[in-house]
Amino acid sequence: MAEVKAELVGNLWKIVTEVGQEVEEDDTLMILESMKMEIPITSPITGTVTAILVKEGDVVQEGQTVAVVE
Repeated sequence: MAEVKAELVGNLWKIVTEVGQEVEEDDTLMILESMKMEIPITSPITGTVTAILVKEGDVVQEGQTVAVVE
């Protein structure tokens, strides 16, 4: 199991995966917007997305867990 964490503070612009989806290591799970830049949040491991803990439009903090991949 791997907790996916935000690397910086930003607005969650778009979620591109869903719970139950199979993902490969480094696949983009969601996209943060910060200072007019789009920053992808990627999967640290190959596995299945078991939880998405945020919704589009949320402000996320640095180090906040935003998803879980098993």
